[in-house]
Amino acid sequence: MRILIIGGGNMGKTYADNFIANHAVKPEDLHILVHRPESVTHFLSLGFKNVYHEVGEYIRNMELIILSVKPQDTKELFPLLVPFIHEKQMILSVMAGVKMENIQKALPQIKKIVRAMPNLPSMIGMGMTGFTSTENVNKSELFWIHNLLNTTGKSLYFDNENQLDAVTAISGSGPAYVYYFMDAMIKAAIHMGFTQNQAEVLVEQTFLGAVHLKKRNDLTCQEWIQKVASKGGTTEAALERFEVLEVNQGIEKGLEDAFKRAVELGN
Repeated sequence: MRILIIGGGNMGKTYADNFIANHAVKPEDLHILVHRPESVTHFLSLGFKNVYHEVGEYIRNMELIILSVKPQDTKELFPLLVPFIHEKQMILSVMAGVKMENIQKALPQIKKIVRAMPNLPSMIGMGMTGFTSTENVNKSELFWIHNLLNTTGKSLYFDNENQLDAVTAISGSGPAYVYYFMDAMIKAAIHMGFTQNQAEVLVEQTFLGAVHLKKRNDLTCQEWIQKVASKGGTTEAALERFEVLEVNQGIEKGLEDAFKRAVELGN
């Protein structure tokens, strides 16, 4: 399967690296189109074989075209692609907020479109990606896309494109929420007398261990909380303060605001 990745930024490079590392595509079948000539030199120095900075006839031979560019860049990009694309090709877009119907209007030859929403940990193979597609994409093609996306972590398919707005609010923006909570804990630890390094180790390992433990069985988060919290103990004291401050409700309302904003940006 011949793949063209358009865009040499973080996600473009992430896909290129992971597709090759996981043997999802042969090196000779992976093509990369970047914006600047110096980026061509950079990618070639990393061992990639087919790197370009201009559109051309080679695009006709691609079976999957991955759009990994900023949405505002498509005004210049799409008209350049039109002469070289055809209906047998499939588009995978990871552009935030760009709906499939808008891609279809700009690239009318393309009938098979997949839209995906990855997150930042995809860069280290620990990402979460939600994706959806037009009805023209068949099950075997979706399975192939699913396997490609899974080279960067895990992926979930959704029938309704509107659900990607919620995916954006939960997993797309989610790493920032985790860092926000971690930062608060690190600052609290420093106020208790720990050094910056000690505080970071304590908090980072706590988050890492808690997630791994949660994934090992079917206990709910509330059940795990009960295992840690004892009556009248330190954990209960912290949780009671969180309840008074309505931390839980604040998180829920924050996610709702993120969801609403994702919908606004998509429209």
